[in-house]
Amino acid sequence: MRTLLLIIFTLFVLIAISCSSESSDQKEPVTRGRWFTEKQFNIGKQVFTTYCASCHGTRAQGIVKDWKQLNPDGSFPAPPLDGSAHAWHHPISVLVRQIIEGGIKLGGTMPAFGDTLSDEEVIAAIAYFQSFWDKQTYDRWVQMNADQ
Repeated sequence: MRTLLLIIFTLFVLIAISCSSESSDQKEPVTRGRWFTEKQFNIGKQVFTTYCASCHGTRAQGIVKDWKQLNPDGSFPAPPLDGSAHAWHHPISVLVRQIIEGGIKLGGTMPAFGDTLSDEEVIAAIAYFQSFWDKQTYDRWVQMNADQ
């Protein structure tokens, strides 16, 4: 009985440690000082959770460790959108087009959402994943796209 209680206690502690370390490593979304409104962020969170999170992760962190490595079928996996991959290199027009047209023609598996999402929802989804970009990444994106 004592051994069983010790095992259960140990498992509980390990689970608690695992959960707390995961949450402390995750970036908090940033909405202040960004181009989007709180309303766009909130709509984007709903859109992203419904249509994007299954492939890009719930916090845009990606779900595949090496997103540059081809899948067995020859397609590319979904990259993270939290600023750690290449999404921040693109102006908003390219990000919008990618969501509307999908990524199949570029070697990915992302479906086209042009017939599924409104223009407002597409922009809001971008707002949501950009909220995970750190200040340096966001500021660099703004600077690169100032003339766009």
